[in-house]
Amino acid sequence: MNLKKESSTVYIKNMVCPRCVSAVKNIFSTLDIKYNSVTLGEVEVGQPINEELRKELLNKLEDIGFLLVNDRKSQLIERMKALVIDKVHHSDTNENIKWPAYITNELHLDYKYLSSLFSSVESITFEQYTINQKIERIKELMVYDELTLSEIAFKLNYSSVAYLSNQFKKVTGMTPSQFKKVVDKNRKSLDEI
Repeated sequence: MNLKKESSTVYIKNMVCPRCVSAVKNIFSTLDIKYNSVTLGEVEVGQPINEELRKELLNKLEDIGFLLVNDRKSQLIERMKALVIDKVHHSDTNENIKWPAYITNELHLDYKYLSSLFSSVESITFEQYTINQKIERIKELMVYDELTLSEIAFKLNYSSVAYLSNQFKKVTGMTPSQFKKVVDKNRKSLDEI
């Protein structure tokens, strides 16, 4: 007899870093919900979750700033965000990502549809969202003060320091050097972007 192990995916909003993954793993373990994997925005569970347990999970997640995402459109948007955050903030490769092709490949849906959906729900374009994430990454790297602006531009695959500086000023209203002077006042948590 061939028994197929049933699994499903639980989508969680506001998971933006490895610490978030660890916190979610802890909640699932505390509630004794078996999971196969936990990644940014997603938990692959190996068992059905009944309504009572789902409510308990929702409460524990909300206590630390996460939300369960139930509808398909919101799930797609959260997956798009998680893909951007992963590539911009947690990848050490200097690859030139073509976002439309990457998102289409990962989500197996038409980019025009996904981009339109993102804009209609988030009130900014997907392109602007990716730019905002890159700007926050630039801020983070500038705060660490371990890389020059030229090295940051290379790391985030900007064609030049001038292009990075122009985009930075357009988004933040200040140049990178002005930002460094008022650094603490300008950081945002990733889930606020």
